[in-house]
Amino acid sequence: MSTSGRPKGEYRSAQHEGVPISGLRVEGVSVALGSTQALREVSLALAPGWTAIVGPNGAGKSTLLRVLAGLQPVDTGTVRFDGQPLAAMRARERAARIAWLAQQGEASGELTVREVVQLGRLARLGLFTAPGAADEARVDAAMQEAECGAWQQRRLHELSGGERQRVLLARALAVDAPWLLLDEPTTHLDPPHQVALVRLVRRQVHAGTTVVSVLHDLSLALLADTLVVMRQGRIRAQGARDDPQLHAALSDVFDGAIRIERFGARWIAIPHVEL
Repeated sequence: MSTSGRPKGEYRSAQHEGVPISGLRVEGVSVALGSTQALREVSLALAPGWTAIVGPNGAGKSTLLRVLAGLQPVDTGTVRFDGQPLAAMRARERAARIAWLAQQGEASGELTVREVVQLGRLARLGLFTAPGAADEARVDAAMQEAECGAWQQRRLHELSGGERQRVLLARALAVDAPWLLLDEPTTHLDPPHQVALVRLVRRQVHAGTTVVSVLHDLSLALLADTLVVMRQGRIRAQGARDDPQLHAALSDVFDGAIRIERFGARWIAIPHVEL
């Protein structure tokens, strides 16, 4: 696959050329956070399915996800949702269509698990409408999906970090939005619950939700349909998980510290250590 005409070190799969204007797109977006240039002229069109954004620390991954969620103003460029500027959408409409899980999610420790998950319905109900039977059913389903329903009457301050993370994930699921943005959703989760999260994401995608996640664990990210590889505020590659050029870009942005190998039906990232 030719890379002529692109900056050295940038790889780009052709599979997303011609992605329709519907969905989320960023066009020439730059963002400065104080003296740090977090994003540099980033352009990206997101396809249906599950996209994982990966890269070394400080690559701009979380900033890009916040831009996609409409939570981070941009200095230059445009963010579009279904062809319209995302900034022009009302906050409540945006929240109902793009659910969000922050890397460091916050909610009052005095709220019960169920009350926290019910907050996900605010985008649908507003502040002054009481939840109905359909809303409560959606809350129940979200807690079941995130495996936190068994302790729905406990308060957040009584939970471990992993339990709290599952509650905040359930809150995002309760929105029932067509887009689900997850910033490091495996934080505090042990391996069995990391596997459970992957299965949950797959179920969401099968049901028609588009999922975009920032992931630190490269082997988990290689279970996604598409990967976006970042470094120093730029997108260095975008492609399918089995794309050899994407694998080369992954190794490159991590300075050769990892290599991508096939393990059965999966691709995994292995530390490249010379002893």
